[in-house]
Amino acid sequence: MDVTVVEGDLTAQEVDAVVNAANRRMRGGGGVDGAVHAAGGPEVLDDCRRRFPDGLATGDAGWTTAGRMPARWVVHVVGPDRHAGETDRTLLTSCYRRALEVCEELGARTVAFPLVSAGVYGWSREESVDAALEVFAEGGWDLDEARIVAYGRDAAQVVRSRVGRTT
Repeated sequence: MDVTVVEGDLTAQEVDAVVNAANRRMRGGGGVDGAVHAAGGPEVLDDCRRRFPDGLATGDAGWTTAGRMPARWVVHVVGPDRHAGETDRTLLTSCYRRALEVCEELGARTVAFPLVSAGVYGWSREESVDAALEVFAEGGWDLDEARIVAYGRDAAQVVRSRVGRTT
């Protein structure tokens, strides 16, 4: 599986699946979650309500339609909120691992990730990238590409510096 880095808009990626850093309720919100719901339109929210009436647990993942986005699916992950005391790093790696597992179940070949839990959930960009790379390096994934999409130049520089250290 190739790991690529893109500076840009996650919701505009032409991949099989985009990963949404969602909250437990899976009803939209701010940041990546708000952008995914806005770009995907009401179909994403309707599918979240139907498939996940009680939401998802931290570290878990599930899929919905991508609605109006160019991707086919959205894989929603619930990242740990460091500010709320969720400091167990295995919850963060679980988001990336579960997202890849869901992608494989769907038959997706390409997937675009945000920096899960970086930002309002208090994990650093470095921690998020390192968690992703750790899971990607486990190998055995039946995907062609895992794309890390960084929003903004500063985030992209952090991601590129971390990816460059491990490849």
